[in-house]
Amino acid sequence: MAQAADAARTVILTVDDDPGVSRAVARDLRRRYGESYRIVRAESGASALEALRELKLRGDLVAVILADYRMPRMNGIEFLEQALDVYPAARRVLLTAYADTNAAIDAINVVDLDHYLLKPWDPPEEKLYPVLDDLLEAWRSSGSKPVPSTKVVGHRWSARSSDVREFLARNQVPYRWYSVEEPEGRRLLGAAGADGQRLPVVITPDGGVLVEPEAPELAARVGLATTPTADFYDLVVIGGGPAGLGAAVYGASEGLRTVLVERSATGGQAGQSSRIENYLGFPDGVSGAQLTDRARRQAARFGAEILTAREVSGLEVNGAARVVRFTDGSAVAAHSVILATGVQYRQLEAEGCLDLTGCGVFYGSALTEAAACQGQDIHIVGGANSAGQAAMYLARGAKSVTLLVRGPDLSASMSHYLIQQIEEAPNISVRPHTTVDAAHGSDHLERLTLRHTVTGESEQVDAQWLFVFIGAAPLTDWLGETVLRDGRGFILAGPDLTADGRPPDGWDLDRPPYHLETSVPGVFVAGDARAESAKRVASAVGEGAMAVMLVHRYLEQS
Repeated sequence: MAQAADAARTVILTVDDDPGVSRAVARDLRRRYGESYRIVRAESGASALEALRELKLRGDLVAVILADYRMPRMNGIEFLEQALDVYPAARRVLLTAYADTNAAIDAINVVDLDHYLLKPWDPPEEKLYPVLDDLLEAWRSSGSKPVPSTKVVGHRWSARSSDVREFLARNQVPYRWYSVEEPEGRRLLGAAGADGQRLPVVITPDGGVLVEPEAPELAARVGLATTPTADFYDLVVIGGGPAGLGAAVYGASEGLRTVLVERSATGGQAGQSSRIENYLGFPDGVSGAQLTDRARRQAARFGAEILTAREVSGLEVNGAARVVRFTDGSAVAAHSVILATGVQYRQLEAEGCLDLTGCGVFYGSALTEAAACQGQDIHIVGGANSAGQAAMYLARGAKSVTLLVRGPDLSASMSHYLIQQIEEAPNISVRPHTTVDAAHGSDHLERLTLRHTVTGESEQVDAQWLFVFIGAAPLTDWLGETVLRDGRGFILAGPDLTADGRPPDGWDLDRPPYHLETSVPGVFVAGDARAESAKRVASAVGEGAMAVMLVHRYLEQS
């Protein structure tokens, strides 16, 4: 009896233009192999190729293909030659009449035929099954494995391809990357009916094809929640970084009906960190992705809804309700809101950097791009912890890592433990008093112009990889005039609103704002978006928890 297949979705495909013969072959195959393999039959070469492409898009494996030689419009050899492009590892069998034996022998060289069977094959126990058993065993031994994950076909130097990979990676969505320049990438494009002019092409586990997808469409198709299940909640948390996740965990665990809204991926800047070594309770360190994944699962376990790829466009006060509006025109309302929108890396304003973003110039993408940097020379702009963590992570496989620092050294903005690690790393060097004046390249980064800030001297260096970590700007422009912010866009809260002893304009309650409460009652802020916040993961989580405590106090008195 046939051994069990490595995957339940492994296929044996048969094609014959005679319906009676097609059914007979499929019947005999199911009788012997139906418990371990899925038997798919087709009645023309064209329909069989379409079936193969659909299987390819879904990530199914095809172990054996049996094709009749004499078929109209596309004979068996012609079909197998095209099938070879879709499933090169599948074992190939030609069904022939005695008069076609010479054609079958010729096919051994044309399509690397594994076997040919003469019709009729009765009894199958003697003429069919032994051949198939050997071919299936050979196929299993070849190490073929199913690929049930999302597949991304793109170009190494495509900004959109980089964005999609970053989105999937940060949302913990398993995916496999295929370069359009490699044979398997071209096979997947062919199966998807794409010409490769628009990249990336994303193929979902169910076989769906997305061309240059935007984040909301991609999120919905790979199984991420994007739509709230209700119109009204006790608490809306905007932002999925450490502060937002902390608020979601404590809000949901304490009985508040909670929804967290994230525009890209949970974790924020901390989620992109390769290793956080000074977070309480993790003496051996923890990656940002691990910490984010645990927090997200914890929030979901307590019942918090987590929406991904939903961008907010406004906040309104409607009586006792706080209404959060989305860019697609929809909205969700709640008794209270916690603003945990965090910050984003500032863009490097050097000439050429904008055009090369995603094509050699990256912002916070060290984890996603690390595999492609193996054995390469890498430059990093920045002197704070995020830059140091990226340098240590990339140095594991890079030929060299050069930190470009505007100041005289790293001591002003980087933790002592990271400075020590960098000093001990043999392939990491620090260039102080250095800025990037320009980035050069046609379709990808090729060179950098560096300038010494003291002497003013400039030089060009070869470079294909530049990672930028140069401070952060708050993501608060969407708030407009709804809540008070400082001159840099950070949200004012609590005592900062009453520095002159008076409540903020428009404040109509007979109490001052709570510690993390903004100029709008019932709207709180936590984490890096708050003015004068500590900009540390632990403090952000703590503020998220504290904000929930204040939400309870607000709701009790409303």
